[in-house]
Amino acid sequence: MFVSYKWLKEYLPNLNQEAKALGEVISRTGIEVEDVFSFADGLKKIVVGHVITCEQHPNAEKLHKLTIDVGETDLAEIVCGAPNVAVGQAVIVALPGARLPGGIKIKKAKLRGEVSNGMICALQELGFDGKVVPKAYAEGIYVFADKPAPGTDVLELLALNDPILDLGITPNRSDALSMRGVAYEVGAIIGEKPLVNIPEITAVADQKTDELLSIAVADTTDVPYYSIAIAENVVIKESPLWLQLKLMKAGIRPHNNVVDITNYILLTYGQPLHAFDFDTLAGNDITVRRAHDAEKLTTLDGSERQLTATNLVITSNETPIAIAGIMGGLDSEVTAKTTRVALETALFQPTVTRLSAKAVGIRSEASMRYEKGMDYFIAEQARQHALALLVELADATILAEPLTLDYREAFNVTLPLDVKRVNHVLGTDMTAADVATSFSRLQFETTNEGDRFMVKVPSRRPDISIEADLLEEVGRIYGYDKLPSTLPKGEATPGKLSYSQQKTREMRHLLEGNGYYQAITYGLETAEKAGYLALKETALTKLAMPMSEERSHLRTSLIAGLLDVVAYNVARRQSDVAFYEIARVFYGNDTDRPTEEEHLAGAVTGLAESTPWLKLARPVDFFDVKGIIEAIVASLGLTTALRFEATKRPQLHPGRAAAIFLGEDEIGFVGQLHPSEATRLDLPETYVFELNLQQLLAADTVEKQYYDMPRFPESHRDIAVLVDSEISNATLETIIRDNGGSLLKHIVLFDVFVNEKMGADKKSMAYNLTYFDPSRTLTDEEVSASYDKIVAALVAIGAEIR
Repeated sequence: MFVSYKWLKEYLPNLNQEAKALGEVISRTGIEVEDVFSFADGLKKIVVGHVITCEQHPNAEKLHKLTIDVGETDLAEIVCGAPNVAVGQAVIVALPGARLPGGIKIKKAKLRGEVSNGMICALQELGFDGKVVPKAYAEGIYVFADKPAPGTDVLELLALNDPILDLGITPNRSDALSMRGVAYEVGAIIGEKPLVNIPEITAVADQKTDELLSIAVADTTDVPYYSIAIAENVVIKESPLWLQLKLMKAGIRPHNNVVDITNYILLTYGQPLHAFDFDTLAGNDITVRRAHDAEKLTTLDGSERQLTATNLVITSNETPIAIAGIMGGLDSEVTAKTTRVALETALFQPTVTRLSAKAVGIRSEASMRYEKGMDYFIAEQARQHALALLVELADATILAEPLTLDYREAFNVTLPLDVKRVNHVLGTDMTAADVATSFSRLQFETTNEGDRFMVKVPSRRPDISIEADLLEEVGRIYGYDKLPSTLPKGEATPGKLSYSQQKTREMRHLLEGNGYYQAITYGLETAEKAGYLALKETALTKLAMPMSEERSHLRTSLIAGLLDVVAYNVARRQSDVAFYEIARVFYGNDTDRPTEEEHLAGAVTGLAESTPWLKLARPVDFFDVKGIIEAIVASLGLTTALRFEATKRPQLHPGRAAAIFLGEDEIGFVGQLHPSEATRLDLPETYVFELNLQQLLAADTVEKQYYDMPRFPESHRDIAVLVDSEISNATLETIIRDNGGSLLKHIVLFDVFVNEKMGADKKSMAYNLTYFDPSRTLTDEEVSASYDKIVAALVAIGAEIR
């Protein structure tokens, strides 16, 4: 909100702080002052001039040659291109040597052969935004209606040297969206009570309002207060300069005296008003109700609005004439022909106003104040002030006894506060007198017995409802910068990572050291993607009010999101990529909340090795990804070894996919994406894996043990077996390990051979077996005994030793 310093001084005559210093003080008490500026900064030598003659420029069709009285001995000759310039006008003249915003300097010049000793200015050229300039002067120069004397300093006349404070109002401080509210705030800071005067209505007719009009409200919850006053014999004209300037400095465009009065009251009290042309109403009644579907209204901005039951509307004879609290209708607009005005003063429920404004796509100065909440008991004062101004500035006569429907509940907020509590929370040594002074400056009524206060909150501060709010008020008026600085008390404890945090960090380092990039994908997916390659069958959890169908279900797997990331990169010619993600998945159940599990997943495509010197490029394969998984699990030091078993999932390659078991529990899978799936997703050969990280971290582990370097040699034996093609490596390794005894330390598959001569359903698999005892050298007899036992076990399942 833009706050005029001079307007503020009308409420606080003793305010003498420089504007920037005042802005810093206000910011320290809780309302941020984002900027302090003045229209007069850098301006000089700008005066009022009277147009004496106005002739067509001899060499330019769109220019005029003027003589202007600027209060000097000689008339100034100036060339001007404004379309609205005319003889007899009082205008703004920048003399030679004048400075305008942006450092522009005015010099004597020749325009199309004619001398121009200065420039006639529009308000925009003095720094005003074109949106706040009166429409009559938006495309031309500004003309003073009251014709000040030639040579009058425009900076003083327009009060351009008035500092403007730009306040950043937080949602809870709706009271500061009015000049009176800001005056109370600043008054509390400087210790001065604001002067608040409400003028009396001096012209009241004998006729009563209810003789011409009736009002009704369909829902008193939507509309707790509604009032209509009627002004007759209204003369529509341009507002006086003081009123125009106050509106323009606050960022509001002046229109005419009636509309400007409603905007002035909005700024003064924070209470929106609306003026209807009474003679354009469709009937002699006004009703506030929800709109019917398919109703339409053309608003003041000229746009036709489609209304729904979300919108609260003002109607006359069932015809909408305004969207309540947001914008009036074009048909009932106050124009130059208006002679009777129906002035609306109302309160609309904040949530209803917000939803209505959102539905029609309008957010006005009025709706903003209704949405944030406001003083519900200032409406009568605002109405009286507006009617008094209609008498003063529009020569109006006010009909007696305005119509009012009042369903407001009394505002009665009284809160206790103890001085000991204040000092405990703020760390101060305030006395009861100090606390009483803070409330006195805030204009809060209090009673106290010793150190215990009962504080009556005024209706202008609806944001105060609990003890903590009072503590904040006392603290900020006392001064946050005065609060003592203390060190925290208590025994310090060293921070450290938990086991799961530490192991998760190690996994990240391991994956990133192997070329994987971390991805962070959405937890919400479509129904199809949310259940894609889930570790277990589960119901999906759908949001009650999703923002879109693309983000409507909680995911049960991380794979779909990672594949989107891979596809995004592949589409941009990044063909060698590997991503991982550690995040939660959500399994639906019969309770209100889904079950959450921490998972680790990865997706990789492209080359495992590029083309270095003397080496061939090698694409990533199943065993690269399997090796990463084994390395991850090895870093945990689990007591139970992993087991891989062939699995069939429709989204994975039938011969290159494995389920991962920890003991008897399936904790994940790894495999190549099925070629048909890769084609559907426009991906090359891609491998994925997903692990139940939560279960892995909960498994039993053994502490790392360190041994001396071995003094005795290892013994190695190779064994090659011919087996049926459906027998897996895992099965053979299990048989070898179970029969190898304690001396067998390592089993490594180093060759798989398939040949038609061996049979279409046969394969040869070769293993290297390592035997070792750290305390002695093994004999051939010991190794052979273990080897023979392994051979016998393999033969027993039909394997042929080669």
